[in-house]
Amino acid sequence: MRVSLYPVILAAVLTAGCDRQSNAPAQENVASVSPSPDEVSPDEVAPAAAPKAAAAREIDRSHKGEVAPANSFARLDGKLGSMAEFKGKPVLVNLWATWCAPCVKELPTLEALAKREAGKLAIVALSQDMDAAKVAPFVSAKGLSALDVRTDGKMAWIPKVTPTLPTTILYGSDGREIWRMVGDYDWTGAETAKLLAEAR
Repeated sequence: MRVSLYPVILAAVLTAGCDRQSNAPAQENVASVSPSPDEVSPDEVAPAAAPKAAAAREIDRSHKGEVAPANSFARLDGKLGSMAEFKGKPVLVNLWATWCAPCVKELPTLEALAKREAGKLAIVALSQDMDAAKVAPFVSAKGLSALDVRTDGKMAWIPKVTPTLPTTILYGSDGREIWRMVGDYDWTGAETAKLLAEAR
């Protein structure tokens, strides 16, 4: 019997980033995709402080035109889906995890954006937790009801898209990337509307 070591190796190689972020002020708004071996349970994550005013973040356009990964992901009820469900609509995909402090800090602003953009823009919060069962209780405890939360327990998006969490990617209605933001961001800020207008 062959056992795939890829997920284990990926998690081990990337484990150091989240723990080291406090030692690297310039990187405090990002974490390498790296849960601890057991991951952090929702009750172990400190409550997210109210987001500070958004610092100037660089928009990365170097992947513009790339097609979104076709890998499937799951709804919180376990039903599978993919980016194909959003065909013809712009989508903002946020890659995050319950154990990623910058991700948790950013989630309330994404929730507010999802409420504001309801019916105009799909906002998918795609968890990279390997234990997908942790996500629903976490989301419920945080009161995230407007976000379209999905899980990617196999972390299939990570090697195809980014080694850093959080990463948020805007895809146009054609399914191609427009820009990405690496690190936590205040999605309620005035600049957000201008950025999202690029997908319309």
